[in-house]
Amino acid sequence: MIEVEVNDRLGKKIRVKCEGEDTVGDFKKVLALQLGISWTKIVLQKGGAVLKDHITLDDYEVHDQTYLELYYL
Repeated sequence: MIEVEVNDRLGKKIRVKCEGEDTVGDFKKVLALQLGISWTKIVLQKGGAVLKDHITLDDYEVHDQTYLELYYL
């Protein structure tokens, strides 16, 4: 179990617990439940690179206490 911090640059910082084997799409769905919006309206970035939904968090080297940027469509 890892804990990832997501910041939307509008004042919201959210911590989400997940597994490294989860896909980015699965992570977005958990995050969307906490935010109360549709997961399809979420864009996540790590170091300026947009994360694609079908790739796992491990493949993007997202580990415990990793920081991701959150943008809304």
